[in-house]
Amino acid sequence: MLNFFIYFFVFFFGLAAGSFLNCLIHRLPSGEGFLISRSYCLYCKHKLVFTDLIPVLSFLILKGKCRYCQKIISWQYPLVELAAGILFLLPLIGRDSILTSWPDLFFYWIFTSFLIIIFVYDLKHYIIPDKIIYPAIVLAFLYNIHQLSIDNQQLVINNFLAALGAAAFFLIVFLASQGKWVGMGDAKLAFLMGLILGFPNILVALFLAFFLGAIIGIGLVISGKRTLKSEVPFGPFLVTGTFLALFFGKEIINWYLNLL
Repeated sequence: MLNFFIYFFVFFFGLAAGSFLNCLIHRLPSGEGFLISRSYCLYCKHKLVFTDLIPVLSFLILKGKCRYCQKIISWQYPLVELAAGILFLLPLIGRDSILTSWPDLFFYWIFTSFLIIIFVYDLKHYIIPDKIIYPAIVLAFLYNIHQLSIDNQQLVINNFLAALGAAAFFLIVFLASQGKWVGMGDAKLAFLMGLILGFPNILVALFLAFFLGAIIGIGLVISGKRTLKSEVPFGPFLVTGTFLALFFGKEIINWYLNLL
């Protein structure tokens, strides 16, 4: 029963965090403040009240429309909230927790928030904002310093080598393609991924990102929604690969080794 209440609290906390992330994603391009000013409808600018802001539930009750102007609310909002809720909860319900302490969980929640912002922002605007990626990298440095304080020197060295290797790979691709295949934001994100995942999970994450990117890219071309020359943001695939490697990296590596 105690575990149930902890799971419920963490899931709802994740939903609430997702609601905050939606606000941040929307206001980031304009630089509009998000800590003081109240939320409002994007169409009629009406200030939203508490009953309009309950994560996921308000969207369902209002049937995906603004209470005041009846304009359709983007599915981004409940999907981001649900994703945050599930991702916040996942480390606690796995068979073998990927986290060993509450400080680890705290860092993971913040990493997750940054990665969700990067996923959605890059998907919408085709750019990974420095305002997000740089603080995330600083946090990753702090996390590794925390690991040093508990005598995990080997882990920290592993993470930094993975970060440098992943960033160098993307930098080479960026220079070779003159920015046509990947952007500098992808190189910065790869550096962050390495600091979080270490080796060999960074290889799993990159492989899955390129694999998923190729599959979806081919699907978009076949469906006529994109051409071979169309730009497709790669950040969402890198973020997806990061989470898959974080939770299933060992299983994927073992499965691959068993095939050899």
